[in-house]
Amino acid sequence: MRSGNARHAGYAAPGHKAGQRGFGYLLVLFALAALGLSLAGTGQMWHTTAQREKEAELLFVGNQYRRAIASYYQQSPGAAKQFPSKLEDLLDDTRFPTPVRHLRQLYRDPMTGTLEWGLVKVGDRIVGVHSRSDGSALKTSFAQRDAALVGQLHYAAWVFSPSLAGVSP
Repeated sequence: MRSGNARHAGYAAPGHKAGQRGFGYLLVLFALAALGLSLAGTGQMWHTTAQREKEAELLFVGNQYRRAIASYYQQSPGAAKQFPSKLEDLLDDTRFPTPVRHLRQLYRDPMTGTLEWGLVKVGDRIVGVHSRSDGSALKTSFAQRDAALVGQLHYAAWVFSPSLAGVSP
């Protein structure tokens, strides 16, 4: 008959060797570590995908403003062409007997989520808009209409203004 604690005296559970104790625990720890790493990679990929979608939306919305500002300028009554004094003028241009809509709605800045845009002005007239986000851009290659954005590293530098013949904002 043995005396003392059987657990400390080299006793192994039936069917297990003494050297295999804790192997299942280590296996679970390694599995959790691998799962954590894969989730971190998935989260980073999701963040990058979401940022690229916001950039695409910023390009779309910025070009809507660009076209609306150009339309406002080109459709100015009389010989003196004008840019809008506020963004709301693009929604309801009251310079005509029947109001003209150059823009369907005021769009949110996709990068900040607000209706506040950075305005590029000459005097008191708006000649362009840009995001107020200081985030770093992922996109580096652009379509011809956005060629001026090449080399701009931050969203605040992505200025959307019309390039009109004879007018330099």
